[in-house]
Amino acid sequence: MRVIINVFVWIWGLIAVASAQDTRGVLPTKAHLDWADSEIGVLICFDILVYEPGYDFRKDWNYYPDLSIFNPKELDTDQWISAAKAAGATYAVLVAKHCSGFSLWPTKAHPYSVKNTPWRNGQGDIVKDFVASCKKYRLKPGIYASTTANGYLKADNPGKVVSGDPEEQKKYNEKVKIQQTELWSEYGDLMEVWFDGGVLPPEKGGIDFLGMLKKYQTEAIAFQGPYGYENNIRWVGNEEGVAPYPCWSRADSTTSASGVIEIKGLNGNPEGLFWCPGEADFPLRLNSSFQGGWFWHKNQDDQLRPLNELMDKYCKSVGRNTNMLLGLVVDNRGLVPNADVQRLKDFGQLIRKNFSDLLGKTDGSGNEFTVKFKSPKLVSYVVIMEDIAKGERILEYKLSGMTEGNWQLISNGSSIGHKRIEVIKDGMFSAIRLQVMKSDGTPLIRTLSCY
Repeated sequence: MRVIINVFVWIWGLIAVASAQDTRGVLPTKAHLDWADSEIGVLICFDILVYEPGYDFRKDWNYYPDLSIFNPKELDTDQWISAAKAAGATYAVLVAKHCSGFSLWPTKAHPYSVKNTPWRNGQGDIVKDFVASCKKYRLKPGIYASTTANGYLKADNPGKVVSGDPEEQKKYNEKVKIQQTELWSEYGDLMEVWFDGGVLPPEKGGIDFLGMLKKYQTEAIAFQGPYGYENNIRWVGNEEGVAPYPCWSRADSTTSASGVIEIKGLNGNPEGLFWCPGEADFPLRLNSSFQGGWFWHKNQDDQLRPLNELMDKYCKSVGRNTNMLLGLVVDNRGLVPNADVQRLKDFGQLIRKNFSDLLGKTDGSGNEFTVKFKSPKLVSYVVIMEDIAKGERILEYKLSGMTEGNWQLISNGSSIGHKRIEVIKDGMFSAIRLQVMKSDGTPLIRTLSCY
């Protein structure tokens, strides 16, 4: 899904400035806070290559699938979003344009879109339907539109035309600008905009996406968005839904410098200059399946991830201070496949089941917090949340359980942030204790909960 040519170290900003600046005031925006509370989202993937799976835009820049093959006669965005909601998703991001260049809305930038397909006689708009379904089911809408690669317009990562011709580049940039303006101005407020592989900045021949975001979508979260945007979030470095640990919300940089360079420090940095938390994306279907699991292919219903793996990834994404973004395929009917719908429903039920038996909780400020039980209990999960509106203050902690009057160390940790889920195996305890060993300011615990 993510297009990255090479990976090497890059840090935005000057070390001298970073060392001189007081970073205690690095705090999340309101958009960051709302996004963190959303926790689970879906990335809905649909493209013309569903109808021509052998298509590879890089093999022949003069070829692209004929629009006559795109006709998802049963397309139902309500079905997509209801399936997402059953899994516990609170937001959804639609891949409105992937690397083929085919656009799921009737763009004015070029003819390669739904307006020239048999589907609904060219009168349909999948982006419009998607946003309407999100509102109906009370999920927050987001949009992905790759600016870095476009088979139809003959451009490749990091957003440059393959001919290298300056005039062609200007024309490409103008078309990209038209499309992003349409998506950001005609479909209402978006919770998140997704840049796959970052953005090409103006000084490297790209577009002023920063100015456009500030004009059209001032409150939207931007995944790998332009440098200087205050609501940026970052990639965790893989498409496996596993955040590194620790995973701090603060970082030395915001996103990749040019769209093809991975930033240093995927763990983040508790002393970083920017509030730029991570989002852990992965497909519901195995990465070994078609297109890395992101797009539908026939006869691959057996490629769904098992429930225990999904639960493990939940604990290693949401439970490591990142949001989980789960990729969903749409098939040639225009529907999320039945097997995927059932797996999403089962996953949502499993999360609710595992976090339904609350044994006890506490909150407050200070360096030590204890949850006591009337009798020894089997504790499976301990969930710790900071009040991140005041920043990430906890730097080191110990978690202990009381057994027969004695405290037994369960784990040592560092990053908590929005949420840390400690998975406990076979632990019978009469109390759970959190001790903050190192902090930057007074620790503020939003909740310490035991299940």
